[in-house]
Amino acid sequence: MELVLIRHALPVRRELETGAADPELSADGVRQAVLLAEYLALEQIDVVYSSPMRRARETAQPLCEVLGLSMQIEPDVAEFDQHSSEYIPIEELKASGDPRLREFLLGEGEEFDDRDEFRARVLTSMQRIVSNHSGQRVAVVCHGGVINLYAGDVLGLDVDGPGFFYPNYTSITRVAASRSGVRSIITLNETSHLRHTGLPMGLFQHG
Repeated sequence: MELVLIRHALPVRRELETGAADPELSADGVRQAVLLAEYLALEQIDVVYSSPMRRARETAQPLCEVLGLSMQIEPDVAEFDQHSSEYIPIEELKASGDPRLREFLLGEGEEFDDRDEFRARVLTSMQRIVSNHSGQRVAVVCHGGVINLYAGDVLGLDVDGPGFFYPNYTSITRVAASRSGVRSIITLNETSHLRHTGLPMGLFQHG
């Protein structure tokens, strides 16, 4: 089977005094999600899973609509910052020299999930999805930390902090998972659907 791991589109910045920030997509993020759906529309995708976080669900919705599929919510692919009261796109943290950037990159914020617990739930959920969908192509709309952790595990990397690479907004990372338990990376950080659009892609690229 093939796992199609998709990072969510660009959300808005949100900082609260209490409660989870859980922001919606920005206007650019909505456009990214539509382009993603158009890009994947011709593929045979059998199931679409999404993290319960709003930025992931809003990214998955156009894809579900174009494919005629119902969205399946998978709580265990939520990001490690799911309980944080603030969400600031990492690009904004970097541009302003915000000291919170280092904290985020190390995955050590007070409101972040425990690193070992995060790893265990992500790997368990991915294995469950693989086991339940033999021979199918399954899209999982989730988060940069989730994709880094799983791709790093497939590659045999000891990923410290949220990751070893930066997944761009609505980027696609494909993993082949065989019945024998072998896992292999097919593609990493696909972003063809954002090229020449003028839309933001992430830290290092622009559409």
